[in-house]
Amino acid sequence: MTLRLVVATANPDKAREIRAVLDHAGADVQLLPRPATMPEVEETGATLVENARLKARALRDATGLAALGEDTGLEVDALGGAPGVLSARYAGEDASYADNVNKLLREIAAVRRASRTARFRTAVVLARPDGSEVIAEGVVEGVITTEARGSGGFGYDAVFAPASAGGRTFAELAPDHKHSISHRGRALRALAARLREAG
Repeated sequence: MTLRLVVATANPDKAREIRAVLDHAGADVQLLPRPATMPEVEETGATLVENARLKARALRDATGLAALGEDTGLEVDALGGAPGVLSARYAGEDASYADNVNKLLREIAAVRRASRTARFRTAVVLARPDGSEVIAEGVVEGVITTEARGSGGFGYDAVFAPASAGGRTFAELAPDHKHSISHRGRALRALAARLREAG
C-alpha cells in the first residue's frame, strides 16, 4: 500500500532532493507538499533528530497524515563540530546560503587543508498518525575547500568535497551522483529500507 507522506521541510531545495532520492530508491510513497498555510516550525532541538522530530510531529498534527521531518548539519572539526544544528542560520536567522558559506570560509581561512575535515549529517523522522516513528540517519565524510566550486546543489555544497568524489565538491557532481553518496541520500535510503521491512 502506498504511504502518503507530507514533507515537513519549508526549504524547496531539500524538498526536491527528498523527492528525487525516494523516487530513485523505489519507495512506495506519495509525497505531499507542506501546506502553504503551515507556519515555520521553530528548530529548538539540541540535535538534528530532535529538530527533525519537531517538524514531523507538527506537520502530522496539523494534517492528520504521516509526515517526514528532516534536519541536516555540517560538522567542521576545526570548529569543534560547528555549525552543526545551526548550519542553516550560521550567519544569522535570515542568512542566505552565501552568507553562511562566506562566514564558514572566513572562520577556517587559516586552517591547513589536512585539518579542514568535516562531515554532513542528516536525520529524518517519519511521524505516523498512530504515534509511532521511524528514524534514520546518514553521514558523509569530506573536507571544506578553500573556495566555492561548482554550480549545482545548494547550501554548503560548493565548499564540501566528499571523500569519495575525487576532490570535487557536491556542487560539481551530477545530481544522481550526489544523491548516491550524500548524507541525505543515505538517510532517506535507510528510511525507505525500514519502511519496506515493516511492510
